[in-house]
Amino acid sequence: MAERDVLERLEAAIAARRGADPSTSYVAALNAKGLDQILKKVGEEATETVLAAKSGDRLHLVRETADLWFHCLILLARHGLVAEVLAELERREGRSGIEEKASRTKGK
Repeated sequence: MAERDVLERLEAAIAARRGADPSTSYVAALNAKGLDQILKKVGEEATETVLAAKSGDRLHLVRETADLWFHCLILLARHGLVAEVLAELERREGRSGIEEKASRTKGK
């Protein structure tokens, strides 16, 4: 799937940049600031995405969503979970959201 290829390429780029010089790499700089700063950025980008959706400006929504996904990938990469999240999305593919949610609440 082409979309997964893009996410996997971004994951590889993020992994490569994590160890780079923070003065030359945004990913390295954000990681150097620690988990709390990454979480703050994810929260900021989520809020900006919601506001863009409310505005009705399609391009703004696309750009803010791309920012949100990128920062979520940075967060997941820090925890080594990108592949697991992609696998979980594949597992859910073709299932009803109602069915999926019900399967998760039964085990609680």
